[in-house]
Amino acid sequence: MDHNMPGMNMTPPAAAGAPANHGNMAMTHMTFYWGKNSEILFSGWPGTRTGMYVLVLILVFIVSVLAEWLSNCRLSRSGSKSVSAGIVQTISYAIRVGLAYLLMLAVMSFNVGVLIVAIVGHAVGFLVFTSRVFRDSYDSDKISGVHTRLAC
Repeated sequence: MDHNMPGMNMTPPAAAGAPANHGNMAMTHMTFYWGKNSEILFSGWPGTRTGMYVLVLILVFIVSVLAEWLSNCRLSRSGSKSVSAGIVQTISYAIRVGLAYLLMLAVMSFNVGVLIVAIVGHAVGFLVFTSRVFRDSYDSDKISGVHTRLAC
């Protein structure tokens, strides 16, 4: 008689705060934690190396700023109805959504550092590309009737 029934795992639970380890497959944290020893987006990355963890934080920051830029950037002329303008707009949207999903997955690592860096990156992107702090030249163009903006 086979006693290894599916769903009947008899191994003891992992220590509090530590990821569970079933054989060679490490499970991710299910609560927020602070530390550089983590896996974010890829198996074994950044691992336990401090430099790689810092690189992850820098990349998450850049991707969140880039997602904000793509959210607020018009790469085609306002009112343009050409097929090429629609394709550029669609590609820009697809890239933005893909970056947003990658950010969501990175934050789902439950690493507090990644969460903070993602929020700060979105905030900096909003400040630079959306807020009125850097909008003087665009607002004067809008008042004068010019509605073309190729760069953000």
